[in-house]
Amino acid sequence: MRDAELFQMALGLSFPWKVMSSDFDAQAGRLDIRIDFPRGSRFCCPTCGTSGPAYDTREMTWRHLNFFQHEAHLHARVPRVQCSRCGVKRATVPWARDGSGFTLLFEALIIAMARTMPVKTVARMVGEHDTRLWPIVHHYVETARDAADHSEVTRVAFDETSARRGHDYVTLFADLEKRRVLFAARTAPRSRRSPPISPPMAAIRRRSRKSAST
Repeated sequence: MRDAELFQMALGLSFPWKVMSSDFDAQAGRLDIRIDFPRGSRFCCPTCGTSGPAYDTREMTWRHLNFFQHEAHLHARVPRVQCSRCGVKRATVPWARDGSGFTLLFEALIIAMARTMPVKTVARMVGEHDTRLWPIVHHYVETARDAADHSEVTRVAFDETSARRGHDYVTLFADLEKRRVLFAARTAPRSRRSPPISPPMAAIRRRSRKSAST
């Protein structure tokens, strides 16, 4: 079995995506995998799902899970779709979410590690700067928070703070009935003109009202 066929199976790629080649540099500790598609391929519009031809392409790269101890990177021409309904739109790829420089599997690893250790420690272990990993954490945290249902929350407790004393630390917002943490947020001093409700508490109220109306 050729290397390209092996990586094709390992990445779980299906038509029209195909692994064309791979380049392993043992001295640099890096594996580069080239993915492409045949001419004339059609792609789904990311907005409406209508199939359309490629309008143009943009070369893109994603950090993937390590190949043993070596960094692995995927490279591909990502097309824009000529959609009859929505116009020209950038197609999505099955191995990464839109706007991310990492594959889904790499992001899953980061989230799993970030559950038990500081992001800076995770960054050091995977050989990335923590500023590149924080957007991954923020994306999935916000996605989970948007999907959370707080319609049954009736009693909320949070740490007491003192703006006058300059308190600045992480505070917890908890559901007293179910004894669960709703948010962990940084609490910083606010000015007299600042709104009295903190952003996490305001989010709880908004979601509760939304769920009640539906």
